[in-house]
Amino acid sequence: MTKIKELKEKDRLTLNLLVKNVVKGSTNSGAAYATLTLQDDTGSIEGKYWDLKPEDFEEIKVGEVQEVTFEVIDYKGKNQLKVLSVKGIDQSSIDIYAYAPSSSLSESFVREKYKEILNSFSNEKYRILVQGVFEIVGKKFLTHPAASKIHHGYLGGLAEHTLSMVDVANFVASHYPHLNRDLLIAGVLVHDLGKTYELQDAFVSEYTLEGKLTGHISIGHGWIMEVAQKHGLQDSEESFLLRHMLLSHHGKLEYGSPVVPMTPEAEALNLIDNLDARMNTIKHALDEVAPGEFTQRLFALDNRQFYKDKSKE
Repeated sequence: MTKIKELKEKDRLTLNLLVKNVVKGSTNSGAAYATLTLQDDTGSIEGKYWDLKPEDFEEIKVGEVQEVTFEVIDYKGKNQLKVLSVKGIDQSSIDIYAYAPSSSLSESFVREKYKEILNSFSNEKYRILVQGVFEIVGKKFLTHPAASKIHHGYLGGLAEHTLSMVDVANFVASHYPHLNRDLLIAGVLVHDLGKTYELQDAFVSEYTLEGKLTGHISIGHGWIMEVAQKHGLQDSEESFLLRHMLLSHHGKLEYGSPVVPMTPEAEALNLIDNLDARMNTIKHALDEVAPGEFTQRLFALDNRQFYKDKSKE
């Protein structure tokens, strides 16, 4: 079966694809249309469904695998689908996990790595706080994406992003010995866990009601306070410092952090988070082009294009 990554301009096909998102709109003349995000295990692609009738829109089910007939067109140098029809199919025999890109890290590897990191804490209070928050999150840590679109937006993306940051944080802490290594690693581990309740999952590119109303920073912060209270750590310096790490990890007030970093560990967390997110975004964009070519413009990175050097051949 043809995959999204293999599609070529002028292809006309009917494929089973996961409907990840749909947004209804109207043209200047008032004609209805829909913008669909469609996905398989090789990636996602945008499709436009023009001249949309009410019964056509009712047929589209976000979060389901559906039969999609389309033509592939070039739109500003990038493949886009002109959707001709969307039909429902029996979901009982569908393995939805076969329609979502996933991390290369196995769940067993993630579990063992997490245990190893948890056992590496010399400060017992940080270990208790981190473990308590992870117990609230449970298995969602293993499967959840780290973002809806921009970086690590696939099954297991949150765990991949977190463990990658731990590796960088360990190096940074060893290179700058004035940093509190336990605090930095604890901050890395918990900083994005609220996304497990902010985002639906890797199959639906939407935010939950709780996510829209409160956001992952406040969700995660509430969990730390809950765990601290449970273990009598609510007035400990460790609790205050870890809460600050989470609250400030976006770096600036205009980026969603209610406070800016005021400890060296919080500053380091913000930089490591940005570095890992940006490198992942660039990597996946470069995967789509041949050596000697530029990527599409990346909105999340100031609308810049990135060059894939010919040594990658």
